[in-house]
Amino acid sequence: MALNVYEGMFILDSGRYARDPEGVAAQVNKLVTDAGGEILVSRQWEERRLAYPIKGQRKGLYWLMYFRLDSLQLAELNRQFDLYDANIRNLFIKIDPRIVDELVKHAEAGPAAMADRQLPDLEEDEEGTEEDYEDDEE
Repeated sequence: MALNVYEGMFILDSGRYARDPEGVAAQVNKLVTDAGGEILVSRQWEERRLAYPIKGQRKGLYWLMYFRLDSLQLAELNRQFDLYDANIRNLFIKIDPRIVDELVKHAEAGPAAMADRQLPDLEEDEEGTEEDYEDDEE
């Protein structure tokens, strides 16, 4: 069981969020916790006009989340978000453990802090180490 930290970026139906902000936010969090995830940060990012219509929507509410989850559960979580009707799009990115604390701290501070963030340089050799690959195999 490999617990990894993931960043989840969701584009949610802004109309549904406007009608029931607590309900939509609770459902997003519930989908992650039902999959066995531990939420580190979950917050509204911003509402903006989409570059092109997606599922008939011209505006979307961006939602940012950092969470810890067993890597084997990620595919099921992705499927659950595909089925959730308020979700327009979602993306999950595995976060390097060396920068998790910094990203979570910036996400808690809000969008202005994220725009100015300076992440530490990650020095990595060309080959990587065995330890880098062990998490992906589990």
